Amino acid sequence: MKLIVGLGNPGGKYVGTRHNIGFDCITALCDEYRIKMGKLELKALTGTGVIDGIKVMLAMPQTYMNLSGDSVRAIADYYKIQVSDIIVIFDDISLAPGQIRIRKKGSAGGHNGVKDIIAKLGTQDFARIKVGVGAKPEGYDLADFVLGRFKSNEEPDMRKAIEKVKEACVLMLNEEVDKAMNLYNVKG
Repeated sequence: MKLIVGLGNPGGKYVGTRHNIGFDCITALCDEYRIKMGKLELKALTGTGVIDGIKVMLAMPQTYMNLSGDSVRAIADYYKIQVSDIIVIFDDISLAPGQIRIRKKGSAGGHNGVKDIIAKLGTQDFARIKVGVGAKPEGYDLADFVLGRFKSNEEPDMRKAIEKVKEACVLMLNEEVDKAMNLYNVKG
């Protein structure tokens, strides 16, 4: 089984915020592949199903962003999921709204949720999809920005980004990370 984790914060007040784009991508995968998210286990809301013939678990950690690694580690240990079979989806302020960037591994890049996952797994060798949410405007507090909602003119770009993420996940599940990177790691 493979694991796709979308990062975000639990609770109604965070729905639709920039920081919760990972949750939004998981919801879109659930809708597309009729996967029911309803099990609260191992500090996450989870659902299992099949995407393109591959058994997957989708997860939304319920630990709050900065402790995402607690949930990812617990799921990986309990279900004996290899780090190479994990994909993490999260927000990135260094990318324009609607852009995505796929990596096979790498540093946290300043993202506290990813930093915690690296710390708890003891490795940075897991695939990830960064979803651009735009740069923090000058003078804004970073937390206020990422916990804010998208502007109406950004929403079409974000819907396109979620579609790209769904397509990229299918390629990545099929061991075609390089192909996904070539297709989606471009501007625009």
